[in-house]
Amino acid sequence: METIAFRMTLKPGMRDEYERRHREIWPELVEALRHAGVRDYWIFLDEPTGQLFATLKRAADHGMDALPDLPVMRKWWDSMAELMETNPDRSPVQAALVPVFHLP
Repeated sequence: METIAFRMTLKPGMRDEYERRHREIWPELVEALRHAGVRDYWIFLDEPTGQLFATLKRAADHGMDALPDLPVMRKWWDSMAELMETNPDRSPVQAALVPVFHLP
């Protein structure tokens, strides 16, 4: 399993709604993520800056590259676009984070 991390940005005042939507995450989206090899997915918020920090583990043969083509993923992004910074296709603006230390 490979661990990856990335950063996203939550719009001001959207924390409660962001958390609510993730508490009620659609089962079909969870299934798509798991089918793509995603495991142990965490999202943390730096409240003063609105920066979201995400980590996940993915299988060596993951299918994450196909997620943007799935209707459920597109629908999720559409539903989340009002809460966070997004690209023109409504996918979240993400910045990959580079690992610099690991304590096994």
